[in-house]
Amino acid sequence: MTKMHGTTIVAVHKNGVSAIAGDGQVTLGDQIVKKTANKVRTLADGKVIVGFAGATADAFTLLEKFEGYLSNYKGNMLRAAVETVKEWRTDRALRNLEAMLIAANNEQVIMLSGVGDVITPDEQVLVVGSGGAYAQAAAIALLRHTEMSAKEIAESALKIAADIDIYTSGNLTVLTVGEKDDGVGREDTGDDNDDHDG
Repeated sequence: MTKMHGTTIVAVHKNGVSAIAGDGQVTLGDQIVKKTANKVRTLADGKVIVGFAGATADAFTLLEKFEGYLSNYKGNMLRAAVETVKEWRTDRALRNLEAMLIAANNEQVIMLSGVGDVITPDEQVLVVGSGGAYAQAAAIALLRHTEMSAKEIAESALKIAADIDIYTSGNLTVLTVGEKDDGVGREDTGDDNDDHDG
């Protein structure tokens, strides 16, 4: 997975529910400049949730493109993802974007890659960011060996990563979408804000 300092995003799908957890830390070099940035969002009237990592402006450019295609294709997440990565790969300006995007609906989690891939995992866990390897190992173990919900797994995996990775904080936001939730659930364990920090 691509490593991007200053954030970790974890996505988990289980039993018709998807959850994305993102930490709130922003670093500049080896200094923490913010601990409460919001790196997860809802799209398509709450039917799709996303988490992003990378350069702030690049991540929001990618997010806007993806949201536009979601609207064009009436919330079809996979079709919107394919069209987004096509444009990302072929457009001269967009191809230099340094960002990663994970998206989820009530059926699956996917990752959009700047090399032209839309990745759907064998096990319903996706991660990106500096603490990604730790979070992925924790999430897969919890998915295989516990009865925890998607939300609980995503949150626990991110907290484990934060205990190990210096670029990942314990301040996190978790969004969920799926049939066991009433629409979209949101839990902030840091300060509630809507900053555009990456």
